[in-house]
Amino acid sequence: MAALRPRDTDVADAPPPAPVDNTAGVLSRPYRALSIGIVSVVLLIAFEATAVGTAMPVAARDLDGLSLYAFAFSAFFTTSLFGMVFAGQWSDRSGPLASLTCGIAAFAAGLLLSGTAGAMWVFILGRAVQGLGGGLVIVALYVVVGRAYPERLRPAIMAGFAAGWVVPSVVGPLAAGTVTEQLGWRWVFIGIPVLVVFPLALALPAIRHRAGGPAEGAVTGPFDGRRIRLALGVSLGAGLLQYAAQDLAWVSLLPGVAGVALLVPSVLGLLPRGTYRAARGLPSVVLLRGVAAGAFISAESFVPLMLVTQRGLSPTLAGFSLAAGGGSWALGSYVQSRPRLEAYRERLMTLGMLVVAAAITTAPSVLIHSVPVWIVAVAWGFGCFGMGLVISSTSVLLLRLSAPEEAGANSAALQISDGLSNVVLLSAGGAAFAALGGGALARTTTEATAGGSHPAAFAVVFLPMAAVALVGAWVTTRLRER
Repeated sequence: MAALRPRDTDVADAPPPAPVDNTAGVLSRPYRALSIGIVSVVLLIAFEATAVGTAMPVAARDLDGLSLYAFAFSAFFTTSLFGMVFAGQWSDRSGPLASLTCGIAAFAAGLLLSGTAGAMWVFILGRAVQGLGGGLVIVALYVVVGRAYPERLRPAIMAGFAAGWVVPSVVGPLAAGTVTEQLGWRWVFIGIPVLVVFPLALALPAIRHRAGGPAEGAVTGPFDGRRIRLALGVSLGAGLLQYAAQDLAWVSLLPGVAGVALLVPSVLGLLPRGTYRAARGLPSVVLLRGVAAGAFISAESFVPLMLVTQRGLSPTLAGFSLAAGGGSWALGSYVQSRPRLEAYRERLMTLGMLVVAAAITTAPSVLIHSVPVWIVAVAWGFGCFGMGLVISSTSVLLLRLSAPEEAGANSAALQISDGLSNVVLLSAGGAAFAALGGGALARTTTEATAGGSHPAAFAVVFLPMAAVALVGAWVTTRLRER
C-alpha cells in the first residue's frame, strides 16, 4: 500500500492545466485523442461484458465448475466495489492516470488468468482480478471527464460513453459465440487484452497532459484507512448476500444476515450523507443512479428467460429482443447532451424514469399469450431510451456538484450505488421468483408452452421493479439544490 501513496512533490511536478477553448467540441483537435482514447476504453469494457458472458457457460462446463458458476460473476462484482473506492482516493490524491493505467493492466491480467486457467478456482481468481481492474478504470474515467473537459462538453462525452456500448451489445455475443465454437472459449478471454494497446497508446499521453497530478486543494499523504476498511466491508457483505440469495435454505440465512450487517454501516459511511432520505442535491443524484440501474437491470435479467419459458422463443431470438436497446440507450444519451435542452435536464430525467417504469410494466404483458412477443422489444427500446436520459445525466450532475478534489470519491459513490442496487434488487427479485415456483420452471420450450411454467413468478419480479422506477421519478424532483 505504501508504494501506491502519492509523493509530496506531486503537486509541484504536475503539468500546468491546459488552456480552455470555449469553441472546441469533444472531437476537435484539443480533445480528439483524449475522447477517442477514453471511449475506446469504454468500448473494450463493453465488449468484454457481452463477449465473456456468452463464453462463460462453456468455460464453466469445460473446467467442471458449473456448481461454482455464480461465483465467476460475484467475484468480479465484489472486487470491483473495492476497486471503485480505492480509485476514488487514488485519483483525488494523485490524479486519474495511475489508477487508469493499473486498472487496465489488472483488467487484462485477469482476462489472461481466466483464459489460461486449468481449474475453476483459478478461473474465478482471474475474474476477481479483472473486477478490481474494472473498478479502478471506471472511477478514473469519471475523474478524467471532470478534470479534462469543461462543463459544457461533459454531456457530450457521456453520450460517447453510451454510444460505446452499441456495437458490442449487438456484435459481442455473436463474435464470442463464433470464436467459442471455432477456436474454443479460451480465445475469447485471451484475445481481448490485445485491444488494450490502442486505448493505452492514445489516451494516456492526453490524460497526462490534461488531467495529470492532483487537483488543486486535494488531500495528499496516506490513504484514508477508514474508507478502505468500509470498502472491504462493502465487498465482503455484497459477496455474502449474493451467496445467500443463491439458495433459499434456512442455512443461507446466516451468510445473508452477516452480509447485511456488513453492508449497511459500510454503505452509509461511503455514500454522501442523506442519500437514503433523498436529501436535495448530490445525495439524490447518487440515490437516483442506484434506483434507476437496479430496477431496470434487475427486470432486464428476467426478460430472456420469460420469453423462452413462457412464449417458446429460442435463446437467440430472446436475446435479440433486447438488441435494439443499445441504440435507443445511446439515442437517449445523445438527447440529454444537446445544449439547448440543458435547462430542462431534471424534467428530462423525470420523463426518463416514467418511461422506464412504463417499459418494465409492459414487459410481463406477454405472459398473456394473445399479446404479440414483439411488444417486449418495443417496450424495452423505449425503456433503454429513458435510461439513456437518466444515467448520463446523473454522471453530468455528479461532476457539476463535486469539487475537483472530491470528484474521485463522489464518482466512486455513484458507482457503488449503481452496483449495490443491482445486487440488492436482483437478490430480492430472485428470491421472490424462486418462492413463487420460478426455480421449477420447465427446462424445455415444449414443456414451457404446454403449461409447465409459473407466470406469477415473473409478475412478482417485474411489477415491484416498476414501482421502484416510479420512486426514481420522485427522486428526480429533488436533484436541484434550493
